[in-house]
Amino acid sequence: MGDKKRPRRIFVNDVDKYSSKHIAEYLSSCGEKVEDDDDGEPQLNEPAFQVVGTVSSTSSKEKEKASVLHELYTSLSREDLLPRLLDCDVIVYNISENATQNDIEEATWAITALHGEMENFRSKKMFILVSTVLTWAMTKKQETEEGERFITEEEFRKRRPHSSFKHHNNMEKQVLKLGTGKKTKLKGYVLAAGIQYGKGENLFHYFFKVSWLSEISNVPIFGEGTNYIPTIHVLDLAKVIQSLIDVKPKSKYILAIDDSKNTLGGIVKAVSHVLGTGRVCQVPEKEAITLKAYKQEELEYLSVDLRLDAFVVKDSFNFTWLAEVGMIENMEALVEEYRHTRKLLPIRICLTGPPAVGKRKLAEKLCARYRIHHINIRDVIDEKMAQLKDTIARIDAEVSEQETAQDQLDTIKTSMENNADRLEDDLLLEILTEKLNSKPCRNQGYVLYGFPRTFEQAKQMFSAEDGDNQDSPDGTPSYNNITPEYVFALDASDEYLTKKVQDLPESEAQKRGLTQDEFIPRLARFRQLSRAAETALDYFDEQEIYPAYLEVKDDDPEFKLMVSNIIEVVGPPKNYGLSTEEQEEEEDRRREMERKQKEAKEAAERKRRNEALLAEMTAQYEAWQYNLSEVQRQEHELLEANALPLRNYLMKFVMPALTEALQECSKIKPTDPISFLAEYLLRMDKD
Repeated sequence: MGDKKRPRRIFVNDVDKYSSKHIAEYLSSCGEKVEDDDDGEPQLNEPAFQVVGTVSSTSSKEKEKASVLHELYTSLSREDLLPRLLDCDVIVYNISENATQNDIEEATWAITALHGEMENFRSKKMFILVSTVLTWAMTKKQETEEGERFITEEEFRKRRPHSSFKHHNNMEKQVLKLGTGKKTKLKGYVLAAGIQYGKGENLFHYFFKVSWLSEISNVPIFGEGTNYIPTIHVLDLAKVIQSLIDVKPKSKYILAIDDSKNTLGGIVKAVSHVLGTGRVCQVPEKEAITLKAYKQEELEYLSVDLRLDAFVVKDSFNFTWLAEVGMIENMEALVEEYRHTRKLLPIRICLTGPPAVGKRKLAEKLCARYRIHHINIRDVIDEKMAQLKDTIARIDAEVSEQETAQDQLDTIKTSMENNADRLEDDLLLEILTEKLNSKPCRNQGYVLYGFPRTFEQAKQMFSAEDGDNQDSPDGTPSYNNITPEYVFALDASDEYLTKKVQDLPESEAQKRGLTQDEFIPRLARFRQLSRAAETALDYFDEQEIYPAYLEVKDDDPEFKLMVSNIIEVVGPPKNYGLSTEEQEEEEDRRREMERKQKEAKEAAERKRRNEALLAEMTAQYEAWQYNLSEVQRQEHELLEANALPLRNYLMKFVMPALTEALQECSKIKPTDPISFLAEYLLRMDKD
């Protein structure tokens, strides 16, 4: 084999953003087949391009996303970036979606700088500007007798931009000026890209997300929805760029759009039909900002109304389209691509176990953890009856539809009346299957418990549509797409369950059908079914969905350990995380919890200090009291000792005279006894 040809080096700006990211990844994956020397069979896929690029974010996460590229540049000055541009054969600047003024200024600088260095080029270079059809937004529409005429890229000189895209238009003009001479070493092309879709979505993501979540019944169409939106799958745009690099067509202005003629309303309806409830509603365009669905600059893309036709892409390029006929015709594939790209995979869990083992409580915890749907038999029946009543009462419902709903409702009521408020298995199976096939359960997943109870019920509910439950030709089990991926069999001793039921408040026991009269037969029936020749768990075992057996014990009443064990098996959530509002609420709750914990800790510390101080003060007071009593005792003893001679003196010389005076005072009873006593004692002294 001869010397290998050096892969062409391509620069792409902002490869961490939606459009450039997928363009760069696609170009990196392009290869050239090399034949083996021995048998002539293609053995190797040599890379056709070395893709390098800049990232607008400095985060390691964003760099990791773009790690498939040959080189990545972060926060380069223009002085440092220019040598890297000069080292490339093709320079792609993408300003097609949400480009800022700085992005356009950088693209303008790049083409000016490259033009200034053109004489020093060792080989010819190509500059590709990926712009937007919004530079055509105000182009005058051509009316004919048959109606509005499609505009083609041949009329690009007549294009008139949206007021917010005049800088884009000026940039396009600057690129078109390149390569006017025959010997030019820098040739410029403009790709006016349609609104891009696919690979997890970007501008249309809101409609996909609200349909997938099914939190609102009607997906909003902002505005009238009658405007025609030129579109292109982002990977088809990448293929157009690849073809442009390879073919080098004469036309320097190229419309990069698919062959669809879809309106905004048609696109939203298709998304809702395949991914959501199928219902839409028109709302004023300004509501998109109120709902925080779109920013004003994003709405400008969605409100474009253009009927364009691309000839260069059709006639000059020969590549296999991914979605040539547009979004609506390819919606099923786009939805699968959206789910796969964003890793929005349903988590389907089935819990089995005896009555009162805790299936409901565990299901609630798992649903909260994985943000999936709680399938409780009683709730599902009530929901179905409410739906039927709503259909019967609806004014706009067809008569036949109302009659069918009435018949179904009567059948459910009759069945429950004849079976002690329980549904017959066939009816229950039908209602549960309908629920599990609903878009919310198909999108996010569910936790089911209480059914199926037998092998036959499981087979009827989850077998493939052919009903035979035969293995597929490659030997893998055959089951439908609502079958649970994970089965957890809970169990506990009869003694544990009986005690748990006995401890329940009577009102709750009656509500849950766990009174002694109900619980004992239910438990016996469960144990009997568990000993059958073929059980529901055996069905899952045959389908290679191996149940995990979990023992419920007293030491884990809140199922914390059990939930942790289940999470290890199931893995992390596979859906959207918290919304911005929910993240803010979660952060507020976290801060509030931290504040309360801090306050509780400080209060406990204050209490400890106060108790220590009180204990110290109490000890000091007790010591002081002891010392005081000791001093008082000693003083008392001293006074007693000192008081003995004084008493004798008083008894000999004072008390006789005083006693006589008091006796005399008592006899006379003078009006002034004190003065009397004083005079009396004074006379006695003189005598």
